[in-house]
Amino acid sequence: MRAIVMREFGGPDVLRLEDVPEPAPRGGHSLVQVTLAGVNYADVHVRGDSYLAPVKLPYVPGNEVVGTVDGGRRVVGLCRGGGYAEQALLHSRVTWDVPDAISDEQAVALALQGNSAWHLLFTVLRIAKGETLVVPAAAGGLGSLAVQLAAHAGARVIGLAGSAEKRELAAKLGADAVIDSHADDLTERILDAAGGPVDAALEMTGGTTFTRTLAAVAPRGRLAVYGFAGGDLANVPTRDLMERSLTVSGFWLPQLYADRTALPTSMRALFDAVADGTLQPLTGAAYPLGEAARAHHDLAARTPTGKLALDVAR
Repeated sequence: MRAIVMREFGGPDVLRLEDVPEPAPRGGHSLVQVTLAGVNYADVHVRGDSYLAPVKLPYVPGNEVVGTVDGGRRVVGLCRGGGYAEQALLHSRVTWDVPDAISDEQAVALALQGNSAWHLLFTVLRIAKGETLVVPAAAGGLGSLAVQLAAHAGARVIGLAGSAEKRELAAKLGADAVIDSHADDLTERILDAAGGPVDAALEMTGGTTFTRTLAAVAPRGRLAVYGFAGGDLANVPTRDLMERSLTVSGFWLPQLYADRTALPTSMRALFDAVADGTLQPLTGAAYPLGEAARAHHDLAARTPTGKLALDVAR
C-alpha cells in the first residue's frame, strides 16, 4: 500500500511517499480503508522530533483518519501514527460510525481537533455562560471549533488571528472581538476588547504569546495549554500564579484514549452539534497523499484556514 514514511527527522521534505506492507492485524483494532487523513500541528512536532511522545523511525505519521470498514461502513477515529496511508488500524475504543448527515471532510475535523476543543472548554476550563474566553488561532482547525462551541455555550469570545481575512472569518463564526495575534501589545488589546481581564484562555503558541495571554487573565482565572506552535516552550511564573490565584492546566488528548466515557461523550455532542447546525467544521484544503510535505509547509506557514487533510485516493 502507499504511505508517507519518515526515515529521518527534519523539514517537510522528510515526508516521502513509499510502498509499504499493509498493517498487521491486531486484537481490538479494525483495518480501515482510509479516505482522508487529518493533518495537525502534532504531526509537525513528530516530524521535527519535538512531539510529547517520541517516535521510532521509520515512521508513518498521522493521528486521525476517516474511511470505511466492513465493506463500506464509514468510520472516523484516532490512532497513534499510521494515518498517512491507504490503510490504518483503529482501536475500537477510539473509532466511531459517521452519521449519514455528516461528510467525510466534516468528520475528519472532529476526531482530534473537535474532541480537543470540546474537552479544553468543558472538561479543563469548565467554561460557563457569561464568562469571557480567549481563543488563539481562531480561524484554524481547533480554534474555529472552539469559537463556535464557546459562543453557543454563552461565553464571550475574544479571538486571536494573524491576518485580516482570518479575523473576519473568526468574527463570522461567533467571536465577539478578534485581535491581531502578532501584536506586540497583545495583552493590552485583549484587556481593551474584553473590558478588563478575562475569565479563561486557551494557549497553543508558547513563548511571548503565552506570557502576554496569561497577563490578561483575571485573578482566579484559568488558562489551558495545548501546544507550542511557535516552537518555544514557556516557563510558568509561579509567583504570578500565587499572587493572582491562577490555574494553568496542560492538555493532551491521548490521555483520554483509555477513558471509556470521555471521548464517546464529546464525539456524540460534536456529531449532534454539526447535525443541528450549531457547529460548522471549517473544511480546508485536501492535498493528494503524495503532497504531505506541501501540506506541512502550508500549515507551518499558518496560511490555511480550517482543517487540512490528505486525500488518500489522489
